Amino acid sequence: MTWINLAKMIDVTEAEGPGLRAAIWVQGCLKRCKGCCNGQFLKIEPAELCQAQQIIGRIHYAKQQYNIEGITLLGGEPFLQAQGLAEIAEAAQKLNLSVVIFSGYLLEELLDQQFKGASRLLAATDALVDGEYIQAQTENVRNWVGSTNQRFHYLSDRYTSEIETRNLKLTNEWRIFPDGTVLGNGLPFLMR
Repeated sequence: MTWINLAKMIDVTEAEGPGLRAAIWVQGCLKRCKGCCNGQFLKIEPAELCQAQQIIGRIHYAKQQYNIEGITLLGGEPFLQAQGLAEIAEAAQKLNLSVVIFSGYLLEELLDQQFKGASRLLAATDALVDGEYIQAQTENVRNWVGSTNQRFHYLSDRYTSEIETRNLKLTNEWRIFPDGTVLGNGLPFLMR
């Protein structure tokens, strides 16, 4: 039984990678990139502790309900929870869903010695976006990345570099709940 420290999950989104996707944010990151758009997910503290199987169940539901194309793993830092996320990524691929991951670490740093389960997670990944967010190097051309130093790695033949500059229908999403809570996701934006 594998546990995940889940920060947030959205069953269907168009703003977190190619096509309709389920997006899974994990809690905790050792990096402190200035201007991080997910600053609330950086602290290494319990958020919502749940079994990987619970998340896999939600992915099954999202595939049935919304016909999602894949899942996106973000954070926080996904590779701090590589073992549990590998289980989730493998289950997603068995459902013929793609797996996209955003990591602040470079691909060359994602070794099992540093991140237990990293090679297993990478083996179940179609596309990896790596590199720290650098606020002074804002990206204005490629989709989904915040700064120009961040790199796309295509680890399977599912996607090509075409997705990086594909014309997107939307880049941000806003959900307003009956209790008045507003949830935003997508490309980084400033709240003033």
